[in-house]
Amino acid sequence: MPPPPSRPARQRPLNEVTFLTVAEVASVMRVSKMTVYRLVHSGHLPAIRVGRAFRVPEQAVHEYLRESYMGVEVGGERPNDGP
Repeated sequence: MPPPPSRPARQRPLNEVTFLTVAEVASVMRVSKMTVYRLVHSGHLPAIRVGRAFRVPEQAVHEYLRESYMGVEVGGERPNDGP
C-alpha cells in the first residue's frame, strides 16, 4: 500500500481546524463584519462557504494579522532604520 499523500507542514486535518464566523473574526480583528466580507471576497482572507455563511480558519486570521503587522515607529523612524 502506498504511503498517504504528504501534507504541507502548516496544513492540519480538517477535524483539527477551528473555524470562526465572520462576526467572530470581526471581533478578533476589531473591525466591522463588512470589512471581513471584503477581505474574504478579495481573497486576502481564505474562507469556506457553508450554505450562505462563511467560515474562516482561525489560523488564517492569525497569519493575516501577522503578515499585516506594521512595526511601531519611534520618533518618526522605523526601528533599525538608520540615517
